[in-house]
Amino acid sequence: MLEGAKSIGAGAATIALAGAAVGIGNVLGSLIHSVARNPSLAKQSFGYAILGFAVTEAIALFAPMMAFLISFVFQSHKKS
Repeated sequence: MLEGAKSIGAGAATIALAGAAVGIGNVLGSLIHSVARNPSLAKQSFGYAILGFAVTEAIALFAPMMAFLISFVFQSHKKS
């Protein structure tokens, strides 16, 4: 029973990767819009976009980490 719950939990933890992909697309899409509206601030906007990309990617790295923790670290204690 616990093994099935661990598999469901690990699968649910990886759903966050889809959210990270949406976040990265949102950051880069906003960069395109901001450069199109004001090309003179392209360098400053690019710096902010790289910062947003890095933060979003760092959050995305926590999803597989949690999936691996759920799958391999949390052991079930079976009574013998």
